[in-house]
Amino acid sequence: MDSLLSSNTERAVSYVLNKSVTQYMDKDVLILNQETPTREAARMLRHYETDDIIVTDNEKNPVGIVTDEDILSKVSDVSVYAEDTKLKNVMSSPLITINEKSTLQDALHKMRDNNIRKLPVISRKNQIMGMIVQSSIANIIRTATSTPPRILSTPVKAVLGNLGFVLQFAGVLLLVPAIIATILEDTTTATGIYLTTVLLLVTGFFLNSYGEKSSINLQQASILVFSSLFLLTLFGTVPYMYVMPSGESSVEMFGNAFFSSAAGFTTGGISLFEEPEELPQSFTFFRSYTQLVGGMSFIYLVITAFYPESKLQSMRGFISGRTLHMKELFSTITVIFAIYIVIVAMLLYFFGTQENILDNFSLAMSTISTGGFLPSSTILDGLVWQEHVILIGAMILGALPFTFHYAFVRKKFLSPKLGKEVLTYFGILGGATLLFVVTSGLDTLESIFYSVSASTTAGLQQQSLAGFNGGAHTILIILMIIGGCGFSTAGGLKIFRLFHLKNAISIFRKTKRKDLSNQAKKEITSTLIILALFPIIAGVTGAHLAEIENVSFQDAFFESVGIITTGGLSAGVIDFDTDPATKIVLAFLMIFGRLEIIAIVYIFVPRLS
Repeated sequence: MDSLLSSNTERAVSYVLNKSVTQYMDKDVLILNQETPTREAARMLRHYETDDIIVTDNEKNPVGIVTDEDILSKVSDVSVYAEDTKLKNVMSSPLITINEKSTLQDALHKMRDNNIRKLPVISRKNQIMGMIVQSSIANIIRTATSTPPRILSTPVKAVLGNLGFVLQFAGVLLLVPAIIATILEDTTTATGIYLTTVLLLVTGFFLNSYGEKSSINLQQASILVFSSLFLLTLFGTVPYMYVMPSGESSVEMFGNAFFSSAAGFTTGGISLFEEPEELPQSFTFFRSYTQLVGGMSFIYLVITAFYPESKLQSMRGFISGRTLHMKELFSTITVIFAIYIVIVAMLLYFFGTQENILDNFSLAMSTISTGGFLPSSTILDGLVWQEHVILIGAMILGALPFTFHYAFVRKKFLSPKLGKEVLTYFGILGGATLLFVVTSGLDTLESIFYSVSASTTAGLQQQSLAGFNGGAHTILIILMIIGGCGFSTAGGLKIFRLFHLKNAISIFRKTKRKDLSNQAKKEITSTLIILALFPIIAGVTGAHLAEIENVSFQDAFFESVGIITTGGLSAGVIDFDTDPATKIVLAFLMIFGRLEIIAIVYIFVPRLS
């Protein structure tokens, strides 16, 4: 019992210390110019009943702090000239401040390191926002530890609040394919999608009523991301249950539906339907649309919760110069991707041979979201070179960081850090493409198409990739494992993590290890774990598929890499006849792969986070 109480107390303290300083700072701060006479300053201290003055220069930048004790002690030494003494003569400088994005824990560390008891909170524009005081933090901790345990702990409520918002967002977005199915008078598909929408909205509302929107640590964020993708996949099975072939048992039908739904929301893109054109057109639109919803939701989740704090802070500052807000972030992601989809669909319509505008929109969504579902089995047959170029460009857009798109729209284009990752991605893609052209035996444009499809983990393919020679398979496998850039809809290891590998040797050398920060050590360790687990999981899965499907290990391993990296390229190993239990496990592997595996590790090994 004592250990349980101790554990609850530790979690409560950890939770409150991860809250932002802006939530608990005192906003009533007295700010005066450095030329203000000390007698006037003393009068204002008494008038406003405060103990401190933040001193600013003529440009209104904070440069020092003066307390009532400073005025009493320092002015007494120059009492003869008290009338001429100004705040700049008695202030403590330089001023030690803390950024508005910092946590209470950051504030405590800075107070300890500088032997002070209060810190002015400043904005990115170097403006005073308030004051955080050590005694206030102590009271917060005291309250957290003295509050009786509740049915739902505060961290759990934070996860539920964020999860509820994501589900409601997805539910609202899914109204689009539901309305399209209604317009096309496809009542069966419309009924299934409306049921999914209601489930998402009601569940999201229920979770919001019990949760609260608060900051969370990496372990809680990992639980949030997994829960989001799992519930999206689970509720997304409903429309599939309506259109699955009749005559199947309930278990088989659920296994097929769950696998297909996971392939959509995780942007895995491996399809059980060999001829999707036999499905209602509104349903093929819905399938592609789930990839878009899953892709956008995942970008939001990783930006707000999942990626390493060092990268997250630099990205937040690059996007807006301030803390990102949910509504702002979601609306921006939605608008940018909607514009891309419209442009790609229109280009395919005007330059291509496919005259069905709804199929063009379905293909555009699958491409931009790096999903890979096709609205028909022949839509990629006989592509003209313009269509190849359009799809290649769209796949690359999906694999670039969201900050790239935002910067392009805001006309800021690339920051140096962002440019390095993007250029490295194109360098790897270019080199691998040249090798694939040589080894695959395909024509140049088709070779480029498959290389881009693998590196972006889009999974668009015109034929089964079974029987490719070992060299061609190896190149595609490596490209799928590396994947695209961070904060994109692409899967895989991600390019930015490759930068960690050059420091990996320092982990094993004592002379170098001490030079690395704890954050750097954790990021390197995470990269090594992901790099090891991708091929290991694919190897185990491939061995199982080779045995039960009676195919070569090479083709089965290729299929498994496509699943765990959400790459989507397929050797045609998995189909409707694959046993339901295997398909359900593979669906979870797509979710794990979408989480880049490391989120699962964070859940069970929190010290790594």
